[in-house]
Amino acid sequence: MTNSSFAAQAVAEGPQTLAPPSFNGMGWLVVTNLAVMTIATLIGIMVIVKLVGDAVKHRRLDVWRSPASIYRLLGILFAVGITLRCGAEAVCLWGWNPHDPVATGVYLTAKRMIDPIAVACGISALITYILSEPGMIEQQRKEPFPVNMWLAWPMVRRMLRLGLLTFVAAIGVVSTR
Repeated sequence: MTNSSFAAQAVAEGPQTLAPPSFNGMGWLVVTNLAVMTIATLIGIMVIVKLVGDAVKHRRLDVWRSPASIYRLLGILFAVGITLRCGAEAVCLWGWNPHDPVATGVYLTAKRMIDPIAVACGISALITYILSEPGMIEQQRKEPFPVNMWLAWPMVRRMLRLGLLTFVAAIGVVSTR
C-alpha cells in the first residue's frame, strides 16, 4: 500500500466486504443507496445545467434581484449542494473496493472534503430564501395567481426514466460484485 492515509488503512485492515461495512451485508440497502445517490447526482446536474442556461439566456431581462433570478439562484444553490454531497457518496459506493484500499481511501477522504462545500451551498440557499421571502411573498400575491406547473413535465419525465435506468444499473452492480 503506497498511501498511508487513515482511510486507506481502515479499508485495508477492515473486513473485505463487497460494500462498505456500515451496510452490514444488506444488499438491498446498498442497491437503494447506490441508486438514490446516483439519481440525485444526475438530476442535480440536469437542474444546474438548465438553470444556468436559463440565467445566461435571460441575463438581459432578469436583474440580479428579480424574482426570476432569485428563484434560479435558490435552485442552483440547492442543486449544487445535493449534487456535490450525493455525487461524492455515489463515487464512494461505485468505487468501493477493499482490494484497492488506496483508491477507496481517496474517495472516502474526498467525500469528507466535499461535504462542507455541499452544506455551505445548502445554507446559502436557506439564507437567500430567508432574505428574499418577504419580498417574494409580496410579489407572488399580485395577479395573476395561477402557475402552470406542467410546462416542465418533459424534463421531469426524462429524470424519472434516468432514475429507473440507474436503479436497474445499481441492482446489476451490487448483484454481480
